Amino acid sequence: MASQLDTVITFDQACDQFTDCVLPAVQEQFEQDGEPDIVARSEAWSDFADDLHANEQISDWQVANWEHPDCCND
Repeated sequence: MASQLDTVITFDQACDQFTDCVLPAVQEQFEQDGEPDIVARSEAWSDFADDLHANEQISDWQVANWEHPDCCND
């Protein structure tokens, strides 16, 4: 897995990527009524973090210990 990586992205960088690239698709698909769908956002974040881990952009520790970003906790 991704236990010994030379470089990783930070939580803030991952949050920025998520907000720019993933969240708009979640909003378009699940939030037509204008209300945040926290479950959909949280699932999207978990999938996003798992993808970062699978692509060795974040470590085992990061994927296991990162909290959800604020946009998933409204």
